[in-house]
Amino acid sequence: MKQKLFTRYEVFIIAILTILQFTIILDFMVLSPLGVILMPTLKITTAQFSVVVSAYAISAGVAGLLTAGFADKFDRKKLLLFFYTGFIIGTLLCGIATTYNFLLMARIVTGLFGGVISSIGFAIIADLFRMEVRGRVMGFVQMAFASSQVLGVPIGFYMSYKWDWHFPFLLIVGISVIAYILVIVYMKPINAHLRLKSDKNAFQHIGKAFSKSNYLKAFAATTLLATGGFMLMPFGSAFSTHNLGLNNDQVTLLYVITGLFSMGTGPFVGKLSDSIGKYTIFFWGTMLSIAVVIFYVNLGITPFYVVTIVSILMFTGVSSRIIASSALMTAVPEPADRGVFMSINSSVQQISGGIAAFIAGQIVVERIDKSLDRYDLLGYTVVGTMLISALLMYFIHLQVERKTKEVKNNPSAPVTSAAAAEGASVH
Repeated sequence: MKQKLFTRYEVFIIAILTILQFTIILDFMVLSPLGVILMPTLKITTAQFSVVVSAYAISAGVAGLLTAGFADKFDRKKLLLFFYTGFIIGTLLCGIATTYNFLLMARIVTGLFGGVISSIGFAIIADLFRMEVRGRVMGFVQMAFASSQVLGVPIGFYMSYKWDWHFPFLLIVGISVIAYILVIVYMKPINAHLRLKSDKNAFQHIGKAFSKSNYLKAFAATTLLATGGFMLMPFGSAFSTHNLGLNNDQVTLLYVITGLFSMGTGPFVGKLSDSIGKYTIFFWGTMLSIAVVIFYVNLGITPFYVVTIVSILMFTGVSSRIIASSALMTAVPEPADRGVFMSINSSVQQISGGIAAFIAGQIVVERIDKSLDRYDLLGYTVVGTMLISALLMYFIHLQVERKTKEVKNNPSAPVTSAAAAEGASVH
């Protein structure tokens, strides 16, 4: 009888982490389509809107750095519940904000708590799943990105136009409360890593992570990986509406269609990354993304079907990069460093993305007719970061592969790494 790939409990873990990721990503992504509504409603400029976007990311990054040293000192379930509580409160504040300053404050609160949750989730994945199946796990968890496109963003976009822009945030609060209860009731304590705990204090633990060259390479790659989405995404709806000539209904439909395709390709890409190689998938996803981005940012008034095809290809490339790189990154830290590594890595991603979003707001200019100028310059900047990140990820790939071979050639050696602990097979 063929053994099941995942147990029933592992399926639950994958599902709940996907739901949590969905709420976190939706909370950030919903600002992109709401930008075209928020800017005239709150009477703010593109630069001010980019500050709202970057405030969440930067505060999330700062929170991750502040908590990184403690990430491996607590049961991951308790840590998850603590930060998810703060995330729900912050999102609720966004749902009742009435001014630009109130919204800015609410985004900072949400970021301080929400930005840490993804890193905790990735640490849980590294703790509970073998390297051989992490591509599949990441493929499912990263479906949250596509799901937020299909369900959350269009619904939020529609609700904002029909009623009020606060409704999407209140919807996220409702979903989050249900997920919170499921975690309390069904998730078991995740504390095996505590047996590996050293006597180092929190600051020494962080210092140790920053002293390792292989960790620094990973952080550098993450810095560049974050640039693309944070630069192009915040102004995506405004570009689609005012530059490409789509109406509001078409923008909503565009999110649904591209999201559906992403949901379908996510698990498939994850399976491919496990079978033919994580870096291989990352590389070709990068090449596809570069080609599409260059084409996309130079478009003018364009038929809906063309924009749809371009968007599908773009998100296919982006999701391939996210899934493959996320799975590969889990093999970098040693078991005792997973929490601190994931926290710092998430912080680097958030802070880099926040800075990128702020820079994007300074580059993009809104013309009198509401169309965006210099969006193509953003595209070329993103392409440059993609090329450099592909090179950095290649070195990380070689490093993980070398570590895996050492374990296979010397199985009696002490277990000191994630790959060694699992006897991973990394392509």
